[in-house]
Amino acid sequence: MRAFIAIDLDAILKTNLAAFIDELRPLGGDIRWVRLPGMHLTLKFLGEIAEGNVGKIAGVLEETAGHHPNFNLRLIGTGVFPPGTRAPRVLWIGIAENPQLFALQADVDRGLEILGFEREKRDYHPHLTIGRVKTPSRLEKLLTELAGSGDRAFGEMNVHKLTLFQSLLKPSGAEYRALAEFRLG
Repeated sequence: MRAFIAIDLDAILKTNLAAFIDELRPLGGDIRWVRLPGMHLTLKFLGEIAEGNVGKIAGVLEETAGHHPNFNLRLIGTGVFPPGTRAPRVLWIGIAENPQLFALQADVDRGLEILGFEREKRDYHPHLTIGRVKTPSRLEKLLTELAGSGDRAFGEMNVHKLTLFQSLLKPSGAEYRALAEFRLG
């Protein structure tokens, strides 16, 4: 099964992001927008894992989560990947600088390395994907709106748990199912 570790967003943040997506939809572009239930902040993508390894992964996450206190997560700004391009592949909402988030992500990465999961080679760039560009045409208005939302605030939440998700790939887009949750602190 495909799996990843993430912070599931509070309902109010999901509603705020869905409202912003509704503002962007009429601006053009061939975009696959993220659906409300699937909005999350990924800490580590695991890829394909054996069901028999879920317990070992859960053990590492339980221990790691217990060493970190709750913290606030603030959503602010917008951007695209790759940055600075007129033909982006991903549209995203930013996360305000937060040392506690970076420490948690690094500890998750380090803990799972013991189980054979390779550590991330790239620096962690926390963001919430809100859309994936299917074809890079008719994006001018959309990109202008995103550029003008670089300091827009989308809300904040208290992070008190991590979630191990299963990713189910379907023709309509990925669907996520929570396998286990791990309380911080």
